[in-house]
Amino acid sequence: MMRFSSNSPSLRTPKANRGPSPELSARTMASCGRWFPGSGFAGPGMMAVLLLFASPSAAETLPDPLTAGWKGEKVCVAMQETEKLRMLKCTFGPGVGHERHFHAPHVGLILKGGRMRITDETGTVERDLPTGGSWKSDGVKWHEAVNIGDTTAIYIITEDKAP
Repeated sequence: MMRFSSNSPSLRTPKANRGPSPELSARTMASCGRWFPGSGFAGPGMMAVLLLFASPSAAETLPDPLTAGWKGEKVCVAMQETEKLRMLKCTFGPGVGHERHFHAPHVGLILKGGRMRITDETGTVERDLPTGGSWKSDGVKWHEAVNIGDTTAIYIITEDKAP
C-alpha cells in the first residue's frame, strides 16, 4: 500500500494547465495513471472513477426481473415466453422484496394486492397496490422493492424481451 504525506508534490493540485510535477517520471505516469490539465495527477483510483462514468447502461449491468431475486431466492418465474415477449409471475411474501433490477417496457396485473416500498432514482415511496389493479410502463432504468405489508402480494408482468 502506498502512503502519501500531505506535503507530497504529486498530491498538490497544480496550477491550471501546468503539467505533472517534475518529480513524476514518465515511467511513473505510464504505470500509475494519467495527468489531466487543471486537475492534478489521476492515479489508478481516479481511473476507476472515470470508468464508472463510462460504464454500460443499467440495463446491461443490472439483472432483469426474472434474474433478480431476494437474498438469493427467486421471486419471479417465467409462465409463458415467445421470441418477443415473456410473462412473469412474481410473488412477495411479507418482508420479501426484489433486489435492484431494470425492466424493459411492460404491463402488469396485480393478482393479489399488498403494501410495497419502492425505491428508484427519484426516491422511495410506499404504495398500497390493490388486487385487480394494473399498470403500463415504458421501462424502468432501475428500482428495488420490498413488501412492507402483512399479506403476500402477487403480480403478473408481461414484458418485451430485452434486446
